[in-house]
Amino acid sequence: MLCCFSFTIYAQQFRLIKFSRGYSNTVGIENCGDSRLFIVQQEGKIFICDSSGFRMPNPFLDITDRVLFKGEQGLLGLAFDPAYASNGFFYVNYVNKSGNTQIARFRVSGNPNRANPNTEKFILQVNQPFNNHNGGCTRFGPDGYLYIGMGDGGSGGDPNNNSQNPMSLLGKMLRIDVHSGSNPYNIPADNPFVDSPNYRHEIWSLGLRNPWRWSFDALNGQMQIADVGQDSWEEIDVELKNSGGHNYGWRCYEGKHAYNTTGCKSEDAYTFPKYEYPHSGGDCSITGGFVYRGTKYPDLYGAYVFTDYCTGLFRLLFTEGGQGRVRTVFDGDNNAYTSFGEDSHKELYVCNILNGLIYRVAYGKADTTVARNNGASLVFAPNPAHNNITVTYTSARLENVSVYITSFLGQKMYSVQKAVNEGANTWNINLPFARGNYYLSVVNSAGKTVTQSLRIE
Repeated sequence: MLCCFSFTIYAQQFRLIKFSRGYSNTVGIENCGDSRLFIVQQEGKIFICDSSGFRMPNPFLDITDRVLFKGEQGLLGLAFDPAYASNGFFYVNYVNKSGNTQIARFRVSGNPNRANPNTEKFILQVNQPFNNHNGGCTRFGPDGYLYIGMGDGGSGGDPNNNSQNPMSLLGKMLRIDVHSGSNPYNIPADNPFVDSPNYRHEIWSLGLRNPWRWSFDALNGQMQIADVGQDSWEEIDVELKNSGGHNYGWRCYEGKHAYNTTGCKSEDAYTFPKYEYPHSGGDCSITGGFVYRGTKYPDLYGAYVFTDYCTGLFRLLFTEGGQGRVRTVFDGDNNAYTSFGEDSHKELYVCNILNGLIYRVAYGKADTTVARNNGASLVFAPNPAHNNITVTYTSARLENVSVYITSFLGQKMYSVQKAVNEGANTWNINLPFARGNYYLSVVNSAGKTVTQSLRIE
């Protein structure tokens, strides 16, 4: 098991590139198998953006009339049926007006960009004793069954011991069959506790606190569960394909560390995390991501990408031959990144709840790529930078341009007007800004903008 890590940041390789804007309360990014992304908003709306990042003006689904949106409650999960292209079914996980978790099925309308909110079919309801730790991440597995990550029911320290209670669905990973028979759902015959009268048969694994988020590896079906800790430790549980029945230990253990072992079994009864990290340096709440299986960034292939909500530190977990190593690769905004997503090509995205942006994850050499627009181009070095940068702007004409540096949140940090000649123009910019992520933009006389991301160390 991996534990602690060094704080070396390889910022020259990992980048977040603005992809789409105009969202609020973002908690999910999903795809249905085509070029679109579906952005889940906690208040009860789902919006679509196309492959260029354009956000469609009307929501795909609006169920704000039946969603309780408060604190950690709201619309928390979206899963498209494996046969969505032919049946139009998708499933959502939300907290209803009574404060309980509701799994429901909807269907797309005749317009592929609008769902029919009147097609709701209730699948499963789980009573919630408190208003936090609702989990919410819901996905179809490679086996075609629907998996549902449930938090422990909330408060703090799991006072009702729900996670270890085999007759409660709270603090569990559930696995149900929504395709067979006439019932809203059935129990897969190979669920690990299907023959036990002492367990709810929906349970796939137990001992979770608040799995935020979890995913399947598209290559091998392995499950990565990012489970938010209580006071001291965040953890990633790794489960091989088709190997249910694990007890991940909460509330007996937080990570690999005893928390409340009253009435607990011996240590060998629990499956401890593949990786854990402490609440030091401000870390406090893991946001789980995906194992990267896209094709654009070969050096990222096979790495599990995740972040911490509180610090905005992005990390990569590489696993080789049963061993693992972790790299901290990016220092982003605090209290911002709530969820990752994949497109149909397995490229990764992350949503920022502070500024309403969706970013595309990039990994490779520093941003020395030339930005171009309408005959103009922009490049600068070094990147990452420290005290200053040298900018080269190539213009198609003699004109006046506006030069801006803005923060990730859109705050204008620097502004200057410059007269440029046709061809290449070079100048220096001093950078008296705090360490972080910024954007350098040049706007020409026609209003056309070229922008590059900038990292200041």
